[in-house]
Amino acid sequence: MVSERGLEVLRAIVQDYVETHEPVGSKAIVERHAFGVSAATIRNDMAQLEDEELISAPHTSSGRVPTDKGYRVFVDHLATLRPLSSAQRAAIAAFLDTPGDLDDLLSRTVRALTQLTGQVALVQYPSFARATVTHLELVALGGVRVLVILVTDIGRVSQRIAFVREELDETELALVRARVATIVAGWPVRDGAQRAADALARDFVAASRTDVAASAVLRVVEEELEDFRQDRLVMAGAANLARRESDFRGSIYPLLEAIEEQVTLLRLMSEMQTDEHRLAASIGRENEPFGLAEASVVASDYDTAGTPARIGVLGPTRMDYPTNLAAVRAVAHYLTRLLDEDESSR
Repeated sequence: MVSERGLEVLRAIVQDYVETHEPVGSKAIVERHAFGVSAATIRNDMAQLEDEELISAPHTSSGRVPTDKGYRVFVDHLATLRPLSSAQRAAIAAFLDTPGDLDDLLSRTVRALTQLTGQVALVQYPSFARATVTHLELVALGGVRVLVILVTDIGRVSQRIAFVREELDETELALVRARVATIVAGWPVRDGAQRAADALARDFVAASRTDVAASAVLRVVEEELEDFRQDRLVMAGAANLARRESDFRGSIYPLLEAIEEQVTLLRLMSEMQTDEHRLAASIGRENEPFGLAEASVVASDYDTAGTPARIGVLGPTRMDYPTNLAAVRAVAHYLTRLLDEDESSR
């Protein structure tokens, strides 16, 4: 059983190791922290921490470094979130000011978070399966190209080009828009996708000019609504992994592969358990089932129209957990507020 002072020694080791990237010895702890005891006493505390597998010796030096288990104890019991400075909060506000749409807002969000933390920033799209299609618009782009715009009640906007067989005049385009809108507008995304698929299978056998065009538009709408239902991530800061490669015990290739594939990170973020502050951390070997035992992820929940999703950062286990957790929480709070304001303005 680790004593209270022993846990404070663990806190000191984590903080000093994160700051210096050098193993921490008892003499350095006595010099840097006001424990009021001798280096020999600190060495006894460190021996107890080592017996509990909370710290380890990376080589023959007298210094010690936190283990993944030690980081877990630190995050769960010892870490105090560091409030963001007014300058950092102003930077978040400036980054997220006047976004164009949800895609733009989430892109700005990860850029802000990677600037604050120096880690890879991740934000999960909200699940749109229960969103409702509120509007469909068609814009003729000339020739056989038609821009299809879909809008949902929680701010998701999609733009895709449909290719029709022949150029349509304004009257024909209006007829196509009305026909397709009748099928999908006012319906939840899940139902709208099914209604589009049913209509394509049933209603466009003997085709007029507008039938052919409506079929082409509806096929794009069905694909977009199916895409709305897929979980996905927006990410920024992958280059930070290369800059911090020395912080990883092994290869960073699995992390780069996970960033490219997304599926692994989506599973990991979805399965993380949040605390009463809606914060979560998954540290080092806790991520072994996902092939990411060299990394840690810290995350927070955010909400849009009552639909929860997650925002977080990915980096080495030797990360500044208090600062990163505070940054993730602050950005998540700001993002939720912006989405709530957007929802109430509709």
